[in-house]
Amino acid sequence: MGDAVSGAKAGQKTPDGFYNTERMIKRVITKGSVLLCGTCMDARGLTDGEVVEGAERSTMDALAEATEQADKVLVF
Repeated sequence: MGDAVSGAKAGQKTPDGFYNTERMIKRVITKGSVLLCGTCMDARGLTDGEVVEGAERSTMDALAEATEQADKVLVF
C-alpha cells in the first residue's frame, strides 16, 4: 500500500545496482495474484494501464479478504 503501488509500474528502467520491482512482481504474478490499493494508485497518479500485466487495482475490502484467505502474504 502507499508508495508500494509504484513497484508495479510497467516499463521500469533501473540503473545497475538498483532493484527492478517490475521484474520481481512479474515473478510473483506467475505464482499468485498481485492486488494494488486503488486509492493509493489514484493518490500517486498511477493508472490501470501503467501497471504490469496481471497486477490488479483493488479495494481495501478485497485486500483484507485476500489476506485473510491466503496461506502466505507478501507486503512490500
